[in-house]
Amino acid sequence: MATINDSPETSGGAGDHRGSPTARRIMLGARLRRLREAAELSRAEAGFAIRSSESKISRLELGRVSFKVRDVTDLLTMYGVTDPERREAFLDMVARSNEPGWWHRYTDLVADWFQDYLGLEESAARIQTWEQQFVPGLLQTEDYATAIASHGWSPIAAQSVQRQVAVRMRRQALLGRPDAPKFWAVIDESVLHRQIGGRPVMVAQVEHLLELTKRPNIIVQVVPYQFSGYAAEGSFTTLRFAEPELPDVVYIEHLTGALYLDKRSDTELYGRVFDRLTVDAYTPDHSRQLLMKVRAEM
Repeated sequence: MATINDSPETSGGAGDHRGSPTARRIMLGARLRRLREAAELSRAEAGFAIRSSESKISRLELGRVSFKVRDVTDLLTMYGVTDPERREAFLDMVARSNEPGWWHRYTDLVADWFQDYLGLEESAARIQTWEQQFVPGLLQTEDYATAIASHGWSPIAAQSVQRQVAVRMRRQALLGRPDAPKFWAVIDESVLHRQIGGRPVMVAQVEHLLELTKRPNIIVQVVPYQFSGYAAEGSFTTLRFAEPELPDVVYIEHLTGALYLDKRSDTELYGRVFDRLTVDAYTPDHSRQLLMKVRAEM
């Protein structure tokens, strides 16, 4: 029988956790893994209990697949969790982990690999991003986002473009929450001079950045031209979480998908790279002065 105290209500319970279904799934998987280890059972043995395989248990414990009530009920029995309240708390977390995220109504536009990112972003306590080409999505104005989504071809955005922009604008709501994450953006100086959408759009975008940097949870730094490209080969975002079950995640997007890195050796390397970028960049105050200068010269 498991002897550890590892129920949802004693470690950030399902009823209190405000994270996304993606984060809840990872947390639930981690708690089930600890119960299995405390019961001294292998993944193969646990898989047999739910009429499945060792690989299925691995995916469940990593939070990469959805949970079924029957599977979790059988696993809890096998792991010696008999207390009705503890079992109910776990099953409640199963239900919450399977709830659709706000982006569910946009699944025709949001790729599967990006839906996982949206779920993790919603739950992050700290977001650090390095951008070489565009203003980070969480800091974009609607017109700037529209210019990117439409590839600059049409001043009147198609409905699909409008809905893509709506997703981006909805994402930005997390920066205004009472429990908003700390958002630290480092951008290449060229981003400020790249005329996305034309001069009026860029003027409004720079003004928007200046307004956002007044918020206590948002930091923006600009890497000057002379240091461009030295610390990192491409853009990336690191997500950090308050919950110990959730590892840091480095997100790297490319044209047809994305990489999610959560090995400590990888996240620590990107952490050092981000630290180097913040040293190479102008200080937050100096970066604000640069933004004001760019706006005045536009």
